Amino acid sequence: MKNQRNHIDLLILIVVLILMLLSLSAVYSASASWSLERTGNPNTLMTNHAVSVVVGFMVLFIFMNIPYRVYKKLSKPGILFVLGALAATLFFGNEIKGATRWIQLGSFNFQPSELAKVALLVHICVLIERKKSYLHDWRRTLLPISVWIGCVSVLIMLQPNFSMAAMIIVLSIAVLFLGRVPVRQLAAGAVLTLPAVLVYFVMAPYRLQRIVGFLDSDSEVTGITYQMSQGILAFGRGGILGVGPGASKQRDFFLPESHGDYVFAIFGEEWGFLGAALVIVIFVIIFLRGFRIALNSKDNFGKLLAGAMTLVISSYAIINSLVTTGLLPTTGLPMPFLSYGGTAMIANAAAIGILLNISSYTNLRPKKPPAGSEALQHNRVQ
Repeated sequence: MKNQRNHIDLLILIVVLILMLLSLSAVYSASASWSLERTGNPNTLMTNHAVSVVVGFMVLFIFMNIPYRVYKKLSKPGILFVLGALAATLFFGNEIKGATRWIQLGSFNFQPSELAKVALLVHICVLIERKKSYLHDWRRTLLPISVWIGCVSVLIMLQPNFSMAAMIIVLSIAVLFLGRVPVRQLAAGAVLTLPAVLVYFVMAPYRLQRIVGFLDSDSEVTGITYQMSQGILAFGRGGILGVGPGASKQRDFFLPESHGDYVFAIFGEEWGFLGAALVIVIFVIIFLRGFRIALNSKDNFGKLLAGAMTLVISSYAIINSLVTTGLLPTTGLPMPFLSYGGTAMIANAAAIGILLNISSYTNLRPKKPPAGSEALQHNRVQ
């Protein structure tokens, strides 16, 4: 298979590297005041994020050079590792704002759920490939795959982290659909799962308050819609060209911890509509080129895996952009590559690396001989 490698999709690589570099400016601007207040040094979070970007570069290039078919053997150890890490988080993790989602590893906070989204989707792709001859038998296909999805989702819900668990479930269903699991089976599974998900959702009053606050713009539920409204104001202040790098007011006085889930709003305030549009265009490129890679992959496993990795990046970008512009309730899902967060940077870089490796085994730009060259060559031979 090594001799069959062609080229990687350079456009995806370039735009992802641009996004990672833009994140340095965005995170520094959004975090400097918060970092100064909490640590006494305005550069602390920026330094941590810069390390994450460097590690992300390394991870991307490592995964870019791992033949994607290797995951047929590595997916099960990978998902077992993730399940162990998720379980360990519940017992040994750090509790921050009532949630236990991180394990402290020295000065680094490790968030297993970010790795889980990639590891689970890779494992689902492997299982679909193995069971492709009997996809219509739900006992042998959908049921065992659902067990893996359920184990990962339940452990994440126990942290608690409903948004992440819900996204993983939705992404898993999307990959099953791409893998041609019968729609009636997916619909039946969704109907059976929905009651349990709804019960879990209503167990925490703040989740319902977010929905109420989002639907009722005049709602006076304290703090529920505050972050969303301040994010919208940030975009409004930015206008077309933005207020300039480092000139954001929302980051200092109004939008709390804006270096995380709402960094896109600060970026929009400082770089304006044009800057925000650039970020959106980058994700559109990743989406379109990613599915172009999937369609041109030489085997079904490559097609499915490329589609899954494209979805895991583009779906988070869509959700985050809709949340920060007030079109969806606050979810807590970060903007890929732009938001602060080391584990998310590593997981997303791994997903892009896998996608780029698949692209190197396609013939997206085969060299075609000029018109009439075959006849000319034939005449020369004669």
